[in-house]
Amino acid sequence: MISRNDLCWCGSQKKYKKCHLQIDEKLTALEQEGYIRPGRHLVMNEKDIEGLRKSAVITKGILDQVGERVKPGVTTDEIDAFVHQYTLERGGRPAPLGYHGFPKSCCTSINEVICHGIPENRALKEGDIINIDVTTELEGYFTDASRMFTVGEVSEKAQKIIDCAKDCLEIGMAQVKPFASFSEIGLAIEAYAISKGFSVVRDFGGHGIGKKFHEDPHVSHYDTHQKGMIMIPGMVFTIEPMINEGTYKLNILEDDWTAVTRDGKLSAQWEHTILVTDDGYEILV
Repeated sequence: MISRNDLCWCGSQKKYKKCHLQIDEKLTALEQEGYIRPGRHLVMNEKDIEGLRKSAVITKGILDQVGERVKPGVTTDEIDAFVHQYTLERGGRPAPLGYHGFPKSCCTSINEVICHGIPENRALKEGDIINIDVTTELEGYFTDASRMFTVGEVSEKAQKIIDCAKDCLEIGMAQVKPFASFSEIGLAIEAYAISKGFSVVRDFGGHGIGKKFHEDPHVSHYDTHQKGMIMIPGMVFTIEPMINEGTYKLNILEDDWTAVTRDGKLSAQWEHTILVTDDGYEILV
């Protein structure tokens, strides 16, 4: 228990009554309606947010520059080497490397690969589409983002799914505001994707991030028909809808990482790390 005149639990050095009291009262009311209350450990303070912004500079820098290397004949191993070197030169650490045994510094997912593609000695070819997913750890803070890139000229259907995936990300972010439910993100994304003739992957979703690579909450990109967890200012998480041309179902290859569409059709994904603010959201990267 904490009294009104005690220092707030968040570490702001403000009195509880002038900081999180009203938020906690509102959360209590929503909890009684069946919504999930976020744990206090999921709320980042100003020091944490500043650490995340510094990490995000590296993640954004990689994605801003890696596109120059996406062209026919370049291997995904070469892309991975660029990500690795860029991160280390700026004092960071490529978080995927060694994570539960993942062998490379980023994920490169081409065409029918949904996510977690492992860089290899595979050359990109004209017409490919590729998602490059980067996560940086800097001084204990993690930021995660991905973008789609095209290799030369791509087909009309490839461009359509890339555009739809980006629209889905933006539609998902538009649901982010204090006291909204995370379930509203998936509800909006799936409705839009279906309206465009695509499906939304269900086996993977966004996730809390900050002092850990992955933590609560899980962010579904489809309609779960559940009330879900409530967002409050200071929460940080990814939105990263994976949109498939055909079925949403997938297979995991023998490397235990690479997820591919079950029907061999195209998949596309965009990702941001998001901070809930007092009146909406901020894209950290």
